[in-house]
Amino acid sequence: MNTFPLFFKLDNRKVLIVGGGDVALRKADLLSRAGAAITIVAPSICDELHALLSNEKHTLIYENYNKKYMQGARVIIAGTDDEALNHQIHADATALNIPVNVVDTPHLCDFIFPAIVDRNPIVIGISSNGKAPVLARLLRARLETLIPQGYGKLAKLAGEFRSEVKNKIPTLTGRRQFWERAFEGKVSELIFAGNETEATAQLQKDLAETATKIANQHSDDTEVATNSAANLDNQDTDSDISNKGENPVGEVYIVGAGPGDPELLTFKALRLMQQADIVFYDALVSPQVLDLCRRDADKVFVGKKRSNHAVAQLGINELLINEAKKGRRVVRLKGGDPFIFGRGGEEIESLRAHGVPYQVVPGITAANAAASYAGIPLTHRDHSQSVRFVTGFLKAGVPNEKFENLLDTNETVVFYMGLHSLERLTEGLIEAGRSSETPIAIVSNASMPNQQVLTGTLASIVERQEQAQLPTPALLIMGNVVALHHDLAWYNLHLQHHEQSLANTESNWLRGGTATTPKGQAKGQAVDQQAHALSMIATLSEAKEDSLEQLVIG
Repeated sequence: MNTFPLFFKLDNRKVLIVGGGDVALRKADLLSRAGAAITIVAPSICDELHALLSNEKHTLIYENYNKKYMQGARVIIAGTDDEALNHQIHADATALNIPVNVVDTPHLCDFIFPAIVDRNPIVIGISSNGKAPVLARLLRARLETLIPQGYGKLAKLAGEFRSEVKNKIPTLTGRRQFWERAFEGKVSELIFAGNETEATAQLQKDLAETATKIANQHSDDTEVATNSAANLDNQDTDSDISNKGENPVGEVYIVGAGPGDPELLTFKALRLMQQADIVFYDALVSPQVLDLCRRDADKVFVGKKRSNHAVAQLGINELLINEAKKGRRVVRLKGGDPFIFGRGGEEIESLRAHGVPYQVVPGITAANAAASYAGIPLTHRDHSQSVRFVTGFLKAGVPNEKFENLLDTNETVVFYMGLHSLERLTEGLIEAGRSSETPIAIVSNASMPNQQVLTGTLASIVERQEQAQLPTPALLIMGNVVALHHDLAWYNLHLQHHEQSLANTESNWLRGGTATTPKGQAKGQAVDQQAHALSMIATLSEAKEDSLEQLVIG
């Protein structure tokens, strides 16, 4: 390594910053969080710095730099745009053996400000040794997604019990294993769930039980010593004694996996997925999301499609209960959000009835993802003042035909599981009184690289879908906001060209000579197909090569 990572204790220690602008502000902000007593020296100090350092422990000196202000400083930062002055500050600090950092000048730095992940008292610093600070910040952002805020509270709790644990568990191995169980088990889950009081009580209980078992084991040392083999087997029993006995009931995590893009997962979902012993996942969970689960966890597919249930819902409920009662941490990974047409409520009713602890982690529901990635606002002051989520099928596969509730032109309606009944839906809405010119969109594979959007009206969307054949999973979005798609679309625009080519087919020049006789109509249909194919090829040839390959192969 080029530099050695150290953590300075700066609480109430003097830190000198030369400079009063934005650079000084950034450094002062970080150092003030560490409790430093900051002295700013500059002829001009920005208002933001003045506000940040208004506490009496800090000092603002409106003067030019003078070496005398280095007296008593723990570290020094030069944050000016005067190169000669920065060199002078470095030379003066070096003469006094005080570590100095000249901002954005690596060869004049005795230490480096890392990119920081702060989970006080847990602190992680990432440094590129001044070679690529932006990359260090990107790595920090990645770690931020993996390390919950609760780890700081967990560390503080451990600090409160550290001496007591040392007194009651005599061996180093025993203490290590005790803390591993605490950090990976019930105590940590209570902390992450915000139940700090219960977490403290649980840790106290676990420690008391472990200490009692150790004491009982020591009382049996004479008997154990009579058998040398048994003695060897039990020499570390005080460290792993709590692993004996019955398994406690585990816990079930009902986790919303979102629409498919793994970057849309919540921090909490990712954390629970990483610690699961077994994962039950459905058909709407993307492979990319599933790959983020703990590598050695068992993964069981229990997907349900329109008329093909791999495992019935009652069977899923039973699986969750049985695995949790084995003491396992169980993740039920559901596409979208568990409580929006995800049957998560039914699952936790069953868990509750059997006394199995559970947590529910919301996910980005498919409607939000489809609308956002398609550039279709679900609400808009000029077009829609409310939004309604509707399922295409009711309980036991009964079609949802309550069309009279869906006639408000100031409302956006999103249909889940509606693609296979598209014709029935559109005809029912028109018959109920909805205008046939109402805009409607199909969003397929929302948020994924193969997302496609097809727009039309209630009168035209069925025919367009017959031509385009957008696959499931797909959502239908109906309402005036759909008209905004062509202006606001931003994602996978090369695939949107595919949709536009369908809309332009009717005006394609190859259609001009279509005959009207029965024989001519047949000929015209062939020309129509040729026009459609040529239009598609011309459009896709400007897009990615794999899109053209898919067209030819398909």
